[in-house]
Amino acid sequence: MKQRKILFLIESLSGGGAEKVLVTLLRHLDKSRFDVTLCCISNTGKFLADVPDTVRYCYLLPAASGLSAWASFWYKIKYKLINELLPPCWVYRLFIPKGNDMEVAFTEGFVTKLLAASTNRRAKKIAWVHIDLKRNPWTQSRKIYRNLAEEKNAYAAFDRIACVSESVAEAFRSVYNPQSPVSVLYNPVDRDEIRRLAKESCPAGWQSTGDSVIRLVSVGRLAAQKGYDRLLRICGRLRREGYRLELCILGEGGCRKELEQLIRQEELSESVRMPGFLVNPYPIVADADLFVCPSRAEGFSTAVTESLILGVPVLAADCAGMRELMGECGCGIITDNNERAFYLGLKSLLDNKTKLSRMREGARLRGNDFSLESSVQAIEDTLTTC
Repeated sequence: MKQRKILFLIESLSGGGAEKVLVTLLRHLDKSRFDVTLCCISNTGKFLADVPDTVRYCYLLPAASGLSAWASFWYKIKYKLINELLPPCWVYRLFIPKGNDMEVAFTEGFVTKLLAASTNRRAKKIAWVHIDLKRNPWTQSRKIYRNLAEEKNAYAAFDRIACVSESVAEAFRSVYNPQSPVSVLYNPVDRDEIRRLAKESCPAGWQSTGDSVIRLVSVGRLAAQKGYDRLLRICGRLRREGYRLELCILGEGGCRKELEQLIRQEELSESVRMPGFLVNPYPIVADADLFVCPSRAEGFSTAVTESLILGVPVLAADCAGMRELMGECGCGIITDNNERAFYLGLKSLLDNKTKLSRMREGARLRGNDFSLESSVQAIEDTLTTC
């Protein structure tokens, strides 16, 4: 059987959900069927070491840190050329690997804009959408495109749009009214690997000092989208009302200083930890009483999926993918997507530890439903037939 040559293009392999999903996919694609090239705009990210040796890897820009003065000078010129000065079709011609049968823009934004300008007329093209672009139109707010019409034209260049949940697909259709087929391809998550890693020792300092303390955990970028500002205000309010809780937020991002200031403001320094990005967060997640997801917008949360795989119940704000993830199986609670509703949801669980205990069993059962094999098979079928 002739291998199909596939190019995956992504900004970087930073510690985000989409990047983690891509690495998991690359590790499990059938190597006899697919000849894969991974191209990053920037050679950075926590998951670089996880790219399998069977994948051909390249990048457009080196990591910005640690460069000599001369190398830094050329980096700035090349960065400006790629991101600002050259038309996308010229960036493609000069820097993107050629000769592939399929080209995949694995995230929204710049990489989608770039592959929309591909000069490879024979290659089939797929654009992956990981976020509810109706609720969180970040590609417009960050001026990736001049206007919505330009972004619609970019998506029109693709043969298929792959969305990570039904709600993401519904939002995409309502905003972009695409002519290309829209498919739902759920994220591949390695259930056995996650459970194996969770058995490693839990970092010192996480375990609580008493049984009466409820341990909350969340995993995600320190970004406004993730809603950690409102979570900290909620925790501060609950602590002032006499509730005993601890919170550990695992992740890194641009809002760290703002969140650290909020921790001091809410007098949470003794009960909230933000240790940054961890290669293996699973022992901490598995040791928690409740996973909290206060996000303002999501697509199909990898972190929530992993929590359920570890049998940890979830309190989540209502955003894309949550109802598909949690359904009616009693594995958690979905609140309205506002601060007051999330506060009331968390308070109700702190007041009813019996319910929290029952939800743990529901989470354990729901976690058994996530199949790596079936999700990878669905993606392989799309990569083969598109």
